[in-house]
Amino acid sequence: MTTRRQRSEQSSPPDPARAGEIHPLTPERWKDLESLFGPRGACGGCWCMFWKLGRKEYEQKKGEGNRRAFRGVVRSGEIPGLLAYAEGRPVAWCAVAPREAYPRLERSRVLGRVDDRPVWSVVCFFVDRKFRRQGVTVDLLKAATEYAKKRGAKIVEGYPTDPGRRISPDAFVYTGLVSAFRQAGFVEVERRSRTRLIMRCYPRGEQD
Repeated sequence: MTTRRQRSEQSSPPDPARAGEIHPLTPERWKDLESLFGPRGACGGCWCMFWKLGRKEYEQKKGEGNRRAFRGVVRSGEIPGLLAYAEGRPVAWCAVAPREAYPRLERSRVLGRVDDRPVWSVVCFFVDRKFRRQGVTVDLLKAATEYAKKRGAKIVEGYPTDPGRRISPDAFVYTGLVSAFRQAGFVEVERRSRTRLIMRCYPRGEQD
């Protein structure tokens, strides 16, 4: 049985305006990210630093400290993810980078490495409330896969939530939903818990 959230993602008709443009986050687009994330830094002062820091450091920097840290990442020239726009304004965010950029993944019991193959990881999403449940996550996933492919990735990995019959609040599914990843061409490769799994996409068609 699918949840209402899953049925909505599966049945929503394509909307050309939902994510008209998708661009890498560069220093010139920092203000757009700030506008999208708002004063809470997307969720609880995260500023997309959760996967980049250890638990203690993350908690110490939550809020303004994380904002400064993430701005430093962007200013360094590193591209930490993609921004989606609709009608000229930022409406959604997706973090994508080589897995090594996310040390907390390496320490995760549930989301630890499947094997020693190099992968790019899609670790989180943030979508403007007005644009949720319209397929924007799928658009971003496809764009992230293509972005990683152009930079040599043979495997793109994600860590979505499988809520089963439960309806989970948006804040608890920031890594995406299984249904969206499936629509974007990802397949399940590992499941170490009932609700969290590892999915992969092979943009070059090379699974072996």
